[in-house]
Amino acid sequence: MATDPHLSAARHVQARTQGCEECLALGIPWVHLRVCLSCGHVGCCDSSIGRHATKHFLATQHPIIESFEPNETWGWCYIEEHMLELPPELLVDKG
Repeated sequence: MATDPHLSAARHVQARTQGCEECLALGIPWVHLRVCLSCGHVGCCDSSIGRHATKHFLATQHPIIESFEPNETWGWCYIEEHMLELPPELLVDKG
């Protein structure tokens, strides 16, 4: 996993929902969840029908997400298109 110059845009956030915000509103299922480390938006992955995490990035340019799946702590930078090892202080509470 890589370090990233956009990691400075990430902060410790509270997830705004426990599921994909848009999928919950539309009543559609998702596959995996991602949380934006700029604002706490929870969106679905690119394997999901809505691809809402990527759509959130395209709308906001918030670069860093964390997997919102239990026991996963990896991050992704949309700009650099690589996985990140996130510092413990950024990890989102998934409980």
